[in-house]
Amino acid sequence: GEPFLLTPGPLTTSYAVKEAMLRDWGSWDGEFRAMTVELREGLLALTGDTEGVLDCVPMQGSGSFAVEAMIGSFVPKSGKVLVLANGAYGKRAAETVKYLERGLSFVDKGDYMPPRGDEVAAILATDPDITHVLAIHCETSSGILNPVKEISDAVEAAGRKLLVDSMSAFGAVDLDINEVRYEAMVSSANKCIEGVPGFGFIIACKDSLEAAKGNSHSLSLDVHAQWAHMNKTGQWRFTPPTHVVAAFLVALRAHKEEGGVAARGARYTRNRDVVVAGMRDLGFETLLKDRWLSPIIVTFFNPADPNFAFQAFYDAMKAQGFIIYPGKLTVVDSFRIGCIGQLDRQVMAGVVAAAARSLQQMGVASAVPPQAALDERAVLAG
Repeated sequence: GEPFLLTPGPLTTSYAVKEAMLRDWGSWDGEFRAMTVELREGLLALTGDTEGVLDCVPMQGSGSFAVEAMIGSFVPKSGKVLVLANGAYGKRAAETVKYLERGLSFVDKGDYMPPRGDEVAAILATDPDITHVLAIHCETSSGILNPVKEISDAVEAAGRKLLVDSMSAFGAVDLDINEVRYEAMVSSANKCIEGVPGFGFIIACKDSLEAAKGNSHSLSLDVHAQWAHMNKTGQWRFTPPTHVVAAFLVALRAHKEEGGVAARGARYTRNRDVVVAGMRDLGFETLLKDRWLSPIIVTFFNPADPNFAFQAFYDAMKAQGFIIYPGKLTVVDSFRIGCIGQLDRQVMAGVVAAAARSLQQMGVASAVPPQAALDERAVLAG
């Protein structure tokens, strides 16, 4: 009876994941310490690391906590970060850098286009003070999938270090350490592994974890301290989200049974293709060109029809069992439909059918967006 969450996380979880939270766990108990080991090892297995160069550090809190922990722990106080932004989460990362009083260089590509490797190389060539580059793997405010491989190549060639916010992509979009050479990356329990909110995790090179000692601005968000304590005692430094960990392990096992990153990404891609084709048939237009569409979430322009109002559309969709996501663009009105979670192509076909019924109920004759939105896309997307 629950509605499907068509969001970039929290998302629709399986009954088995929900059921795992019915038991209480002692945070110091040996069984829970074993669960933490399984969690860390299971995540490392998704990285492509066969040499043992990486380690995994879970961190209490939402994904933004983990991003702040990563920046504050791996960028020394004398460091400078080039933040590559093309949406709200890149801008949030830049704001975090400012709060932490690290040096900041900022590139804003807008909502339509990704940062490219040659651009990064040119900036690094002119600014020797930049020590780190921070890239967003999938920018969910627009749904764009950024080319982290070419960014990684540019960063490595310049002798700098890459930090990756793979919050909404890790587990469904390949991020092999042998291809994308990062110092550290972050993701969250309630994204493509299909767990519930409560912790994020940092996967980083062990030598960088060692070198991070003393960098952090924060007691609770010190990645080195969490890592050292966890390796020494098997425990989290502060109260862990025990029920969330238990649920995550069920989700992680299901991820492996489905076929890992490739299979999870393939299902999400099918979900995207069904909803994009169906919504376009109704007259809706995507914000992005096909080459930049991620399998995570898709942004659609609001229709120009005067009878269309997003809140009414949202309510009509929810009444039919689908919770969509408002847009997060600054210039044009939009909404988003997520493709991740316990969804398949049949569910996505149901989303399209519900959208058609909602438009009919609202008296919307056409889902075509305003011409100004299409003109802006043509100019800014090239």
